[in-house]
Amino acid sequence: MAAVPLCALGTLTVWPAPTWTPWQLAVLTGEYGYWLVIVALAVAFGAWASRGPRIAAPAITIGLALVAAALLAKPVWQARTIGSRLPAELAAEFGPTPNQRPFSAAALFFPSAPEPVAVRSLSVPGRNLPIDFYPAVRAGAGAAPCVIVIHGGGWNAGDRKQLPELNHRLARAGYAVAAVSYRLAPQFVWPAQRDDALAAIAFLKGRADELRIDPSRLVLLGRSAGGQIAEVVAYTAHDPAIRGLVALYAPSDLVFGYLHTQENDMIHSPALMRQFLGGTPDSARPNYESASALNFVSRRSPPTLLLHGENDPLVWHRHSVRLAARLAECGVPQVFVSLPWATHGFDYHLNGPGGQLAVFAIEAFLAGVTR
Repeated sequence: MAAVPLCALGTLTVWPAPTWTPWQLAVLTGEYGYWLVIVALAVAFGAWASRGPRIAAPAITIGLALVAAALLAKPVWQARTIGSRLPAELAAEFGPTPNQRPFSAAALFFPSAPEPVAVRSLSVPGRNLPIDFYPAVRAGAGAAPCVIVIHGGGWNAGDRKQLPELNHRLARAGYAVAAVSYRLAPQFVWPAQRDDALAAIAFLKGRADELRIDPSRLVLLGRSAGGQIAEVVAYTAHDPAIRGLVALYAPSDLVFGYLHTQENDMIHSPALMRQFLGGTPDSARPNYESASALNFVSRRSPPTLLLHGENDPLVWHRHSVRLAARLAECGVPQVFVSLPWATHGFDYHLNGPGGQLAVFAIEAFLAGVTR
């Protein structure tokens, strides 16, 4: 009874979650599943210890439990493999990386969390766009680089309060962080979200002295829907102050995305895109085109860090594969961290296999592009 569901959970590290399951279950399996390895091994040991003259049932149980343990341990093994080569890949594109390990097995079981910084509430005048500002903790005087975080949520939900732990970590590492909210669909259709992000950038530049940030060293970071907004802003603003872009599991081609999804998927993606973009690719083509970052990559595009799970059922991994290829064609410094076991939102647990690699890659990227 225990071995079968453990084995079923383990398959989520190999294949995307079925549409009839909550995708968050795959986050639990991929980023917390190493705890279940202990459970699976305990089941195997219990079955072995209880074996009797009829060994068929215990043998099947032992086999299933060991398969489950191997599948649930897969993210840890793959994170170690990726972590062994990640510093060299990042250094080749962005310069020397932090003197720390990208992945630590000990951190899985003995996690650390940053001490929170005091968050300041701001608002963009005239737009009622709130910003949570995390001031940089710096040893010396001087203006800090600023990371502008754009939240996910399918364009119709979410806000700047999402996943604040990374913001506190970056602030403790010496970067100011501005987590911004934007107007949501369906009440506000694209390009309102792009314009909100641009307004937030202009606002932060105008308050740079007061906030002690360097207006010439900005980096955009977006997750999912926020990653799509961040990508378009980074590639179309042609602003030298935008030193880099970090996009996590973001859709980069909305026409491609609409054509390669299903109405009955986990979040009803086509309906979300119709709300966000004002129609289908046939009826609202200009919006789909202008919302697709892939269309705007050029040699002038800022350095880019992409992170995406290969088992993502919400935003197909191919979005980042295609964007990374286009960036490489144009000679833009870029690294694509592709995680074979991971799903959408893998960075929810920053001390998990995907979370540790994400934190290392983001900090190395920031150090390189803001140096």
